[in-house]
Amino acid sequence: MRKYSTIKGTLGFVSIFLSSALNAQSTSKPNIIIIYADDLGYGDVSCYGATKLSTPNIDRLAKQGLRFTNAHCTSATSTPSRYSLLTGEYAWRRKGTGVLPGDASAIIQPGRTTMASILKNAGYTTGVVGKWHLGLGPQGGPDWNGEIRNGPLDIGFDYSFIIPATGDRVPCVFLENRRVVGLDPNDPITVSYNNKVGEWPTGKENPELLKMHPSHGHDMTIVNGVSRIGYMTGGRSALWIDEDIADIITGKAVSFIEGNWEKPFFLYFATHDIHVPRVPNQRFAGKSGMGPRGDAILEFDWSVGEILKIVDKLKLSRKTIIIVTSDNGPVVDDGYKDQAVELLGDHKPAGPLRGGKYSSFDGGTRVVFIVSWKGKVKSGTSDALFSQIDLLASFASLAGEKLSTGDAPDSQNHLDVLTGKSKSDREWLVEHASNGRLSLIKGDWKFIEPGPGVKIQVNTNTETGNDPLPQLYNLKTDLGEKKNAAAENPAIVKELTDLLQEIKEGK
Repeated sequence: MRKYSTIKGTLGFVSIFLSSALNAQSTSKPNIIIIYADDLGYGDVSCYGATKLSTPNIDRLAKQGLRFTNAHCTSATSTPSRYSLLTGEYAWRRKGTGVLPGDASAIIQPGRTTMASILKNAGYTTGVVGKWHLGLGPQGGPDWNGEIRNGPLDIGFDYSFIIPATGDRVPCVFLENRRVVGLDPNDPITVSYNNKVGEWPTGKENPELLKMHPSHGHDMTIVNGVSRIGYMTGGRSALWIDEDIADIITGKAVSFIEGNWEKPFFLYFATHDIHVPRVPNQRFAGKSGMGPRGDAILEFDWSVGEILKIVDKLKLSRKTIIIVTSDNGPVVDDGYKDQAVELLGDHKPAGPLRGGKYSSFDGGTRVVFIVSWKGKVKSGTSDALFSQIDLLASFASLAGEKLSTGDAPDSQNHLDVLTGKSKSDREWLVEHASNGRLSLIKGDWKFIEPGPGVKIQVNTNTETGNDPLPQLYNLKTDLGEKKNAAAENPAIVKELTDLLQEIKEGK
């Protein structure tokens, strides 16, 4: 009996030891928070050179962390950048990954390996709060009045509170997990992007009802005094108020952290700011002196500050990687008369870069990118070439997860660069413009493939980068991409043309 008791006691000790070891291992994995701004420019925050407005919370994060000067999203528009970030695959490899209407079906199918599913497998609690814009539901789109599947919960997220598409697209409602928040079943939602539904007024027919007028497009169903893209009717009790969006989604992000801080968590917090329509809360309205666009930047900085506050309050700064970045570059007039152009003054949203949202030039894809992890990431600046598409493989490595063949095919593990242990450049990266044209950066050189198209997108006054001839820029000596050096460097043009073709073919 004594022998059995001894063995039992030994086994109990071993069990406790193993349990403690496993718990220690799980708690050693850092929390991960990605704060993903919408249309924030390289020159829109003060730690990247903005002088007309101040972003103290973002600046604080940059001061205590690593500020990248040569980090890139994958595309100059929203949906493809988000697709690439979460899947580790360039969106241009897949049809149907362009900017989606608000009633599009899901473009990331259930069972697909994603950043969220990888981290969930590694023991993380995973959450997404904010803008989604990756489609929902099966072929034909979601049933807004029922349980919505083929969404975040089906690709690795444990919790979701999302804006289905964008603030300027219907339906103007929030989804929590699988259902529209606050929906009255006696007032069902109907959405169409083809024909008007119901009798709700539109911006085109009833401009006198608008508190913000469209500059181009955006003249369909009016919600909260703002006309949108697309038509909807019903769901009155579920409609959002634009002025409250930042407060609501930031509050949900904070609540997710508060509810999951005792074990590793991953939060993808995709803000609405500073996308149109820019209708910031009254706390920020008029505070920037640059109209609603500038005020929305201040509101975004506030959202960052709220995340930092809860991380500090829970004493998680040494256990948490926080990344602040953007889905693409800036645009000033993107469809509403909000005085963004008139009040811009000498502020340069893209900083020293050429182009912006939609463009092949670097203003469209070189973005604000700040990494903070107290005690692990030294403060400073990194000029290493880095792509958001590499976050998936880098986080998989950090979490001790191996990617299977075919998973995240374009994502590379650059964890040492991300955490400042190395400044070794990525060998090359690909950028994608709204017209589908690709650019390739390798070393100091950037190549933009030739093709037809207008050089200025008239509605937004953005330089597209379109040219029937090849373009080659030395980004070390010509960051603003002003001098096309293709004619003087035919060998480099050929080298990069051939390399881009190999990349397209998946070699």
